[in-house]
Amino acid sequence: MNYNNLQDSGVKLLCTGLKDINCKLEILSLKNNCITEGGCHVLAAALNSNPSNLTELDLSENKLGDSGVTEISSLLRNSQTIQILRLSDCSICEEGYKALSSALRSNPSHLIELDLTGNDPGESGVKQLSDLLQDPDCQLNTLRFLGPAADEGCKYVTGIVGK
Repeated sequence: MNYNNLQDSGVKLLCTGLKDINCKLEILSLKNNCITEGGCHVLAAALNSNPSNLTELDLSENKLGDSGVTEISSLLRNSQTIQILRLSDCSICEEGYKALSSALRSNPSHLIELDLTGNDPGESGVKQLSDLLQDPDCQLNTLRFLGPAADEGCKYVTGIVGK
């Protein structure tokens, strides 16, 4: 459902179906739909109320901000199935990174891919991610939080000096 300008009102309508006990949705991609904190609140509440088979959630290119990501973090605390979460270009700053890291430390075993490209982690956000990756229970295989050029630079340096 990418690029459909759903806005928060459209997400609210979609959530009516997500709450249905018969919902078997595995992948939900709502990239670039003008979703804000309010839409995140409704979405997280719907998905928390009905444990589903959702394994992948993409909310990239929406204006979620730290408040919206805090709502999505509540979903991560409860989910036993979400493996991939994409939140690139969502106006997330240090507080959002803190909420995500906290949620993943409390329920670390399922998420294997996290995309935060195009957000501004700030110094404390980078520290939160670093601390999370040091957790032996953390299962993240893929973490993206830099732009493509910086990511390539990190891969190059890692190849030379190791971890």
